Amino acid sequence: MRIGYPCINRSIGCSPARTFRLASYTDERLRQTVDANLACLEKIFRYNTLHGLLFFRITSDLIPFASHPVCRFPWQEHFSPVFARLGNYIRSHQFRVSLHPDQFVLINSPDSGIVDRSIGELRYHVDLLELMGLDATAKIQIHVGGIYGNKAASIERFVGVYATLEERIRRHLVIENDDRLYSPADCLSIHDTTGIPVVFDVFHHSINSGGLASEDIPEQVAETWKRKDGVPMVDYSSQQPGRRKGAHAEHVDTDDFGRFLEEITPVNPDIMLEIKDKEKSALIALELAHHNPRLLTGLLPG
Repeated sequence: MRIGYPCINRSIGCSPARTFRLASYTDERLRQTVDANLACLEKIFRYNTLHGLLFFRITSDLIPFASHPVCRFPWQEHFSPVFARLGNYIRSHQFRVSLHPDQFVLINSPDSGIVDRSIGELRYHVDLLELMGLDATAKIQIHVGGIYGNKAASIERFVGVYATLEERIRRHLVIENDDRLYSPADCLSIHDTTGIPVVFDVFHHSINSGGLASEDIPEQVAETWKRKDGVPMVDYSSQQPGRRKGAHAEHVDTDDFGRFLEEITPVNPDIMLEIKDKEKSALIALELAHHNPRLLTGLLPG
């Protein structure tokens, strides 16, 4: 079991998600931006190693406009030595990484143009993982998508498009339940048809349960993960007091996180904290979970 956080670190003074306006695109601007983003990502990995946070979601903005037609720069070839170094670091330090494309990735859209662009974006994400030489335990996490007036038909479209995806995409792809449209039960049903692993989002489930009790879900979801997929992944957050329903917490609620740890004990998944203050809450969560004998930190005792 690992604990981690997504995309950026607020303590180290850089961002791996620097970008620029499409109108400002040049190959040189892209190269300079990606140089800085990759250097920051490496800095985050080193920070995480030092602090025992071995799960990290890499930002989708690492390579700006990577799946856009404007990008003709051969970034895969140019940056391959850097990606190879990052991949070696990940493997040697028992890291796990994931990716979570933006909400515009909708493979169940009735619009074929949106589907084609979504698949292009998934190819970009797979390129990142393959350049680092990572196996199928490195996952690309997406939502099922929209309902478009007919949920059954939308699920059928998802299943149909998923079946046509390149194997290199399918081996890394996982789905998560969301807070409005697709519950854990919906995702489990899609798994039964496709075999795609399911990520359990605890906070989304608290808003859109689909009739399943939270204590019944972790083991059901864990069964969707095969050995090649690695340890199941779970997203954790809680409600920010005083904000709209569904607003993620600014800081970890230690009581709520303690209850969550008890609920997922039979599974001991890798936990992604979707908390606004990122590594600050992840470090607290790591301390709260320190008694778990399966917790992996990479740190020497004492």
